[in-house]
Amino acid sequence: MTTPDRDRLTDRVTAGPGGAMTVQVGVITGDLTVTTTDLGDGTAAVVIHYTGAEDRYDLEGGPVRIPPTGIAALHRAVLDAVRTEGAAYVPGAAP
Repeated sequence: MTTPDRDRLTDRVTAGPGGAMTVQVGVITGDLTVTTTDLGDGTAAVVIHYTGAEDRYDLEGGPVRIPPTGIAALHRAVLDAVRTEGAAYVPGAAP
């Protein structure tokens, strides 16, 4: 379920094998909430947290340039990466 905001998209996702790599605490797994935010300069930040928890973490590899297809396409790519890749990074960022 995407929660749209003018410059922000939020969804819940269950991390796949290997979870999602964060800047602050390394890999997190389980039921996560992902928020992709347009920073207003052509880039977006991706913040991830355990669903229902207060602590927020930056997904490794951000901020990243928003592709020509838009922030919604970037957000979908992030969700797909978290679902399927081991230790997922922001798509388009070099690990």
